[in-house]
Amino acid sequence: MSGSRAAGDLAVRSMTGYGRASGEAAGRGWTWELKSVNGRGLELRFRTPPGFDRVEAQCRKAAAAALTRGNLTCNLSLDAGGPGAGFAINEANLEAALAAIETIRSRVDAAPPRPEAILALRGVVETGDRAAAADEEETRAFEKALLAGFEAALGELDAVRTAEGAALKGVVKERLAETERLVDAAEAAAAGAGEAFRARLDQQLQDLIGSEKVAPDRLAQEAAMLAVRADAREELDRLRAHVDAARELLAAGGALGRRLDFLTQELNREANTLCAKAPTLDLKTIGLDLKTVIDQMREQAQNVE
Repeated sequence: MSGSRAAGDLAVRSMTGYGRASGEAAGRGWTWELKSVNGRGLELRFRTPPGFDRVEAQCRKAAAAALTRGNLTCNLSLDAGGPGAGFAINEANLEAALAAIETIRSRVDAAPPRPEAILALRGVVETGDRAAAADEEETRAFEKALLAGFEAALGELDAVRTAEGAALKGVVKERLAETERLVDAAEAAAAGAGEAFRARLDQQLQDLIGSEKVAPDRLAQEAAMLAVRADAREELDRLRAHVDAARELLAAGGALGRRLDFLTQELNREANTLCAKAPTLDLKTIGLDLKTVIDQMREQAQNVE
């Protein structure tokens, strides 16, 4: 796992994925199932049978080292038998019981006891934690296998998240390219909007004052004041800067989801201002198209780790 994580640090990963691993150790089968979905931070939920607190603690450390964000649910299911099973026979106590029975039979004429009667003797059969503690070495080996299995399931989950992250990265890149194209179109529309804005203002003033001719200097003054308020060059510059910053984030890789989500919020803020300032219908339409593309990009960004 450590090698694959180091190599994948430059990748973009999603927060959704699934991993599974199963095996057998010390005569007992086990299965890990890991599922992760979106989350603001990293939240780990473990569902393990009683008596496996030590395994869970180690698995939590492994998950925290491998993942940064997402709600991760880890389920461990066990087959019957082996360490921690329902019961185990204490061989030493059984041998002592059998020896005692033979001693009694040598002195008293009696039929051999039935097996279930022998198993009912105290100390011959151990249950629960006592059964697991009967062989500490076997228990340790089983726990080691469970931890290795968890690492394998975590590796599969990581691979799924990385593959989905690559797809998300491609979609975000496409939306950034579309955003840049629309910013170029907005810049061209804004450049040609000045004369149209002046002509529209002239017509509005004529409608207000009737046939009286508006002085050119008065018209120019009013047009200049309104043009300053409608100037969207700052918004366009900031839109370009945010697009460049998002591309740098994608190139760097790693846990960039929160920063990418923040940039999409800033892009949306500038697009809103552009729509509010737009002096022409063409520019307002471009602003609305920008908002649509940015919303699509934000939906994808919210699933990035």
